[in-house]
Amino acid sequence: MTTRDTHSIGAPCLVDTFQPDPRAAMDFYGALFGWSFDDPVPMPAGLEGEYFAARLRGRRVAGVGQAPALSGPTWNTYVRVDDIGQALARAEHAGGRLLAGPFAAASGGGLAVVADATGVPFCLWQSGENDGAELADEPNSWAMSSLHTSDVSKAQAFYGAMFGWDLESVPDVAFSLWRQSGRVVAVVTATDGTAVPPHWSVNFAVHDADSTARRAVALGGSILMAPMDTPGFRNAVIGDPQGGFFAVSAAAG
Repeated sequence: MTTRDTHSIGAPCLVDTFQPDPRAAMDFYGALFGWSFDDPVPMPAGLEGEYFAARLRGRRVAGVGQAPALSGPTWNTYVRVDDIGQALARAEHAGGRLLAGPFAAASGGGLAVVADATGVPFCLWQSGENDGAELADEPNSWAMSSLHTSDVSKAQAFYGAMFGWDLESVPDVAFSLWRQSGRVVAVVTATDGTAVPPHWSVNFAVHDADSTARRAVALGGSILMAPMDTPGFRNAVIGDPQGGFFAVSAAAG
């Protein structure tokens, strides 16, 4: 069971990927991470296509859905809110803007895509307490989401106003931690001076980053960042066959 809080308001609660060909994506991620998939449900009202919950050992870890027409693949991070309308008003007041939605989900919940005050998209999710990731922080499941931004101070003000997140610097590393009520909920990295575009990235825990990268290539994927060591971890950035990208991390030692 996840040791991370995915139930509280203001906590990142779920990740999923929207793909031009969801079933091809399921073949890739199922083989790469050992995921199984539920029978399809309709995408939220206003969106076309099917959506598949992804499971590991029977517990929900992610999802795969149909990307909108003319859109490329994306990995999405959702933050739980108690009221979509109020959250959208708060986002606008904090300098963000609505990009898509709000949409009604089949589970009775709702979602919206917003841009933060620096222009980086992420998702809001409104529903019950038990509809987020059921397994996290274990190999082949969601480990963390990370904001890559060109303006950390502006992002700090936005996410603080939206969710009560506090930013904590970490000595001798290139990232800082987002905390909510003392718990680490996400990571932030400055993109200044790098070729990395601002975005929210998704990271999955694995047993071995090198073997996962090799397996991804054998399944038709690509390597955007070859496995490399960082304090405490060995990481890689992988592209799936349709062009969506994600990170993997294996604990050192």
